[in-house]
Amino acid sequence: MWDVLAQLDTDIFLFLNGLGSEPFDPFWKIITKQLYWTPLFLAVFYLIQKKMGWKNLGIILLFLVVLITCTDQITNLFKTTFERLRPCNVPELKGIMRTVVTRKSFSFFSGHAANSMATTMFVFLIIRSYYKNTYLLFCFPLIFAYSRIYLGLHFPGDILTGYLFGATLGWLCFKGYKKYILSKNPTNG
Repeated sequence: MWDVLAQLDTDIFLFLNGLGSEPFDPFWKIITKQLYWTPLFLAVFYLIQKKMGWKNLGIILLFLVVLITCTDQITNLFKTTFERLRPCNVPELKGIMRTVVTRKSFSFFSGHAANSMATTMFVFLIIRSYYKNTYLLFCFPLIFAYSRIYLGLHFPGDILTGYLFGATLGWLCFKGYKKYILSKNPTNG
């Protein structure tokens, strides 16, 4: 069964990775870097501050720091435990995949997918009652994590596992945030 899933993962990877084209490579190299998403992050922080104030924004930022730290550390633990090669390092895929970027670290599971989904889920759950189209925030992890397949750094299974893990951790962090807020102001519930 694992062999069938691994082959399906490879086949889907080759299809998605093969959709790329050299003129678009610089674009996807930009998309994969968190720094270039800063305007989106600042816009979201502005929206949070506008509806919830500076104090709540500060509390949310502290929860985000803890969330990203936990997600990063657990992702790295999984990578060093499973030691799954990145597609760009799999000898059988040389010559049949598009390799745009290479990394020596391991692949399972994607930290980009986990972190982007965790933070998006957490923020979404906090501000969904304030803004009508908050679900559009999920475009960020979808595009951000797809860049990893495009560049040849992750299999789709790495991305999907990262999404699942990140969404779960984001939800748990939201529950912790709500519990903290209620403990500070019981009438907020």
